[in-house]
Amino acid sequence: MSEPIKVDIWSDVQCPWCYIGKRKFEAGAAAFGGEVEVEYHSFELAPDTPVDFDGTPADYLSQRKGVPIDQVEQMLDRVTGIAAEVGLDYDYDHMHQTNTVKAHELIHYAKSKGRQLEMKERLFKAYFINGEHVGRIEDLADIAAELGFDRADVVRSLESNEFLADVKADVAQAGAYGIQGVPFFVIDGKYAVSGAQEAQTFANVLTQVAGERAAAQ
Repeated sequence: MSEPIKVDIWSDVQCPWCYIGKRKFEAGAAAFGGEVEVEYHSFELAPDTPVDFDGTPADYLSQRKGVPIDQVEQMLDRVTGIAAEVGLDYDYDHMHQTNTVKAHELIHYAKSKGRQLEMKERLFKAYFINGEHVGRIEDLADIAAELGFDRADVVRSLESNEFLADVKADVAQAGAYGIQGVPFFVIDGKYAVSGAQEAQTFANVLTQVAGERAAAQ
């Protein structure tokens, strides 16, 4: 293939299925074996969430969806089990429910430095596994500094909303596509895969695209 297959992925760092979907997509891309170029796009599952939400993710889901807390706990147990199947150790007891707009801005900041994928992975890990706060500028700057970014410049960027317009543009594009849930994958600009599908599903679509490209040459 002359060019890698472009895959645009809408997701939120606070979305449990997005991290699971990331692992399944990565496995599918590896099974496909060809060149793939990934770009992440912002999607805010709960833009009205306060940065310092007073409660657990279970409390938040119970309040937002009007579901009894024991049912929410069962849902979280199920997703934790599915995450474990792809090697992710979710720790819901220590997660900080928050507003993710600044995390999305930081991902765009990292993208401007050519390191978007690294930042996306680190923020997923921060939220779901490490129990770190991904809503506050100071905490996000610490995470960025750990990856070797200039901490003061990260603070400047986030405080000035440097990449807020890019976040909003991603969200608007999701609306134009009719995306209502994430993860959502757009492959080669024409095939959509919604949700954390199995690795083979992603491998099949990538293989199909590669075949179509070869036939068109």
